Amino acid sequence: MPHSVTIKIGDKELILETGKMAKQANGSVFARFGESAVIATACCGGRESELDYVPLQVEYNEKFYAAGKIPGGFLKREARPKDKEILVSRLIDRPMRPLFSKKFGREIQVVPTVISADQINPPDVIAMIASSAAVTISDIPFDGPTGSVRVCYLDEELILNPTFAQIEASELEIVVAGTEHGITMVEGGGKEVSEDLMIKAISKAEVTIKEICNAQIELARLAGKEKLPLPEVDESFPKREDIIKAAYSLMEEACFVKGKMERYAAIKQVKNDIFTRFEEDIPEEQLKLFNEVFEELESTIVRKSIIEKGIRTDGRGPEDIRPISCEIKILPRTHGSALFTRGETQALAVTTLGTVFDEQMKDDIDGEKRFDNFMLHYNFPPFSVGETGRLGTGRREIGHGHLAKRAIAGVLPSKENFPYTIRVVSEVLESNGSSSMATVCGGSLSLLQAGIPIKKPVAGIAMGLISDETNTVVLSDILGEEDHLGDMDFKVAGTEDGITAFQMDIKIKQVSAEIMARALDQAHKGRLHILGIMNEVIRTPESSISEYAPKISIIKVEQDKIGAVIGPGGKNVKAISEKTDTTVNIDNDGTITIYSKNQEGASLAEEMIRGLVEEPEVGKVYLGTVKRIVDFGAFVEILPGKDGLCHISKLSRQRVEKVSDVLKLEQQIQVKIIEIDRMGRINLSYIDAIDPQGSSHHDHRKPRHDSGRSNQHRH
Repeated sequence: MPHSVTIKIGDKELILETGKMAKQANGSVFARFGESAVIATACCGGRESELDYVPLQVEYNEKFYAAGKIPGGFLKREARPKDKEILVSRLIDRPMRPLFSKKFGREIQVVPTVISADQINPPDVIAMIASSAAVTISDIPFDGPTGSVRVCYLDEELILNPTFAQIEASELEIVVAGTEHGITMVEGGGKEVSEDLMIKAISKAEVTIKEICNAQIELARLAGKEKLPLPEVDESFPKREDIIKAAYSLMEEACFVKGKMERYAAIKQVKNDIFTRFEEDIPEEQLKLFNEVFEELESTIVRKSIIEKGIRTDGRGPEDIRPISCEIKILPRTHGSALFTRGETQALAVTTLGTVFDEQMKDDIDGEKRFDNFMLHYNFPPFSVGETGRLGTGRREIGHGHLAKRAIAGVLPSKENFPYTIRVVSEVLESNGSSSMATVCGGSLSLLQAGIPIKKPVAGIAMGLISDETNTVVLSDILGEEDHLGDMDFKVAGTEDGITAFQMDIKIKQVSAEIMARALDQAHKGRLHILGIMNEVIRTPESSISEYAPKISIIKVEQDKIGAVIGPGGKNVKAISEKTDTTVNIDNDGTITIYSKNQEGASLAEEMIRGLVEEPEVGKVYLGTVKRIVDFGAFVEILPGKDGLCHISKLSRQRVEKVSDVLKLEQQIQVKIIEIDRMGRINLSYIDAIDPQGSSHHDHRKPRHDSGRSNQHRH
């Protein structure tokens, strides 16, 4: 029997319905907002395992038929997940994963499918809500539900679940998720927005999130299944207290050894030594409990030191930032490069400039095909953490790259002002805390070194939180273990004037607005500190782009002159491309873009195009080529397809007996237009000459101003 609940968000209704579709899944919810709709299912496997993590898969997918489209390309069906689908899968996963119990042990798969897209209301937030609702009404144990909402700031107003058009025009756009207890995740960015506006947007979302959670609870009351029991696990560990007593002081020392790899080795050595002492008392089935004791010990010792003493594992105070070094021009042949090192995290960022033909085409259900002229790719090879493994691009790489791209995209010049395609690649060479923010810093430096006129440098910092019942400590520039053992991980990127990207995951039930404001203020100070160091190396873009980068020239011509540039059957434009070794792109509005490997080719092509569309002007000097010599003068081509007569009387103040005494065929000479008659014929006066071999013949005598012979013999 179908059941549904309705909640109003902004000026539209969100409808959650179950009991009609996909009834064999453990849980299924059909969600509709406007005319966008998602069907989300939740299923769990039958076999239990003893994994130390939640085996959750989220597979968000968009069907092209949802928007009345057929997939482009050779394969006319949806294939591997697009980056957008992976990013939305991560948005769904992050707030939900902590609410599943590790004890459940069964594989869990959540599949939200977009089956209707009105191209007005984004389906991603609908999928987030539908996914939570599907699990909430299922028999899968879940400490939810979660609610999600998008907030944007437009025309000095905070708008919930904005349309695509509103998002495009907004100054701030974030996706906020949480439970009925508080916010658990924020993802988004802005156009150099203030910390205060960010807090207001999150607070605006919180009220609606609680309403969305309550609606899911009501749907579960109407149609929910009884939850499956969690397996009973015997967690009695007789030697627990003895092991803690024997290991505590050793772990206190090991947890504060300087250096990531040295610290890990010291902790591992303590663990091995203690295991050797108690090996006979630890049966194989209790090895997992033994390992958990050491995880708890490390967490307790590290957190206690931070809260009570303000000392972190590497000896820093809560607000201290690790030593930073910045270098540029690392690689000789790339268009821009920078090496950013912060403590034991290091990113090599490389910028490459391309043409319009290098743009990335995006074909999805959100609207028409789009072309992206900015790409940022993040690589995290296993050697960056001293491990072996497969090289490749996973969901983590795509997510971190997207965050860094959002941070930088807002300061890039417009395509009209800088018509290049830009690709930044970040190679993470070392990692111990927030390589994505190192990517932002290194990427900004490499863009400046490449000569790209970005508005301002951008830096990023990762923040953490350690709290207990009475105290809360905000940490700047967190290490990897502080991320793992802490209560909050949030990353803030921006310029000196505001935030451009923001990502936050909260691992405790709630964080007050006061703590969030404090953390953002501390992050702002840290960001300015990092920008100060970056600015010492390079503050403004290089004056020119690399000699190895392609050269682009843009010419604007009247629309009625486009045909002259193209020529019959494309003859003219082909000839220009072949002669100058360039690629010429002509738009319908008369914008002509020239792409060349070098400046000489671009300049020559531009000169040839201007010649095709330029109208001769009286008094203007041209560098022309002698095309024909006759008794009474020479015909000189001053523009492609346009020639004029330089009469023999205009070759010198002295009498010239024969034109060939002064000029040769194909000789380049400087001439000045002295007259364009009523029939459009051009009369020239000789100024200078350059012979075909390149030597110059300068006539220092002043030209005569008498009319000489008339043009009556002109053929």
